[in-house]
Amino acid sequence: MISAVKSAFSVASAPMADGASFILPLGVCWGSAAKALQASGTGLPLAGHGAYTAAGILWRDGDSAKIAAADINSLPAEATAKIGAKRPHWAGLSLDRPLVMGIVNATPDSFSDGGDNDSPQNAINAALAMVEAGAAIIDVGGESTRPGSASVSPDEETARVLPVVSALAAKGILVSIDTRHASVMRAATAAGAAIINDVAALREPGAMAAAAQSGAAVCLMHMLGEPGTMQNDPTYACAPLDVYDFLADRVDAAVKAGISLDRIAIDPGIGFGKTSDHNAQILDALALYHGLGVGVLLGVSRKRFVAALSRDELPKQRFPGSMAAAQIGLEAGVQIIRVHDVAETVQAVAVWHAIRGL
Repeated sequence: MISAVKSAFSVASAPMADGASFILPLGVCWGSAAKALQASGTGLPLAGHGAYTAAGILWRDGDSAKIAAADINSLPAEATAKIGAKRPHWAGLSLDRPLVMGIVNATPDSFSDGGDNDSPQNAINAALAMVEAGAAIIDVGGESTRPGSASVSPDEETARVLPVVSALAAKGILVSIDTRHASVMRAATAAGAAIINDVAALREPGAMAAAAQSGAAVCLMHMLGEPGTMQNDPTYACAPLDVYDFLADRVDAAVKAGISLDRIAIDPGIGFGKTSDHNAQILDALALYHGLGVGVLLGVSRKRFVAALSRDELPKQRFPGSMAAAQIGLEAGVQIIRVHDVAETVQAVAVWHAIRGL
């Protein structure tokens, strides 16, 4: 049975004067339309290559959250500058065009593929096929972080990923290491990984220092709790705003630790300590996260919420729903889409890109 989703915000006429507010870009457009709207003064820039013609002001009101329409010409200049600025290259890649990151799970217990890439050679072969299909980045992980999963030791995780990272980096492939453990970060970046993709947003012991010292680009993800327990009744006052506040704090912590802003991207963490309602609410407000002033990565591929909102399909049957959610991300201006089905996603992104005139 297909599920309905509860909205994160109730409509109001004006924001609270004494409360912190957030800007949600609306009416996002691309290509020549975006340029024309900016030239005429009827649109504001979005992440350097889009524009938005309207905005909502979001704020908390006790235990609820509200949204009101805003005049884009009266929005705070500092906030619109951060939303609109062209993003610098990240890990050497331009963020002006959506990038596809291919997922390689070098684990025996991945939720999405059941251990298809458990052996190093299988993982390497899968990665090479993804690159051939158009993936700009390969994200290699050695610890399953599916809901209810048990942790593995950093030594075991390193043993799983290092042969894969080394082989791919030696071929000049841009490799991301999907880990929350400092020792794995150090080993993988020494072996050639150029990106650290951390579901714990560098909160594990030593992780922040390891990432800062590596010189690698980082992706900071929101996760409520631990993988083993994160789906045990996750609760938010307002999921989109609570996630925003968490990510803002982690970006600030990373910058203070010596990780420059141009090395940072963020991920709202779809499926990590969130109900289907929470996931849908965050996706509906994705453009909000441009207010952090960094690249936005979106991982929706084969996630459980796709089946929960549809007909309870198995992971390998969830591509259409995954692509529908990714399309929401494209329209909101996310710069990186993390997926299992690379060839299909690259095709979809190419068509979207051509139609939008980018």
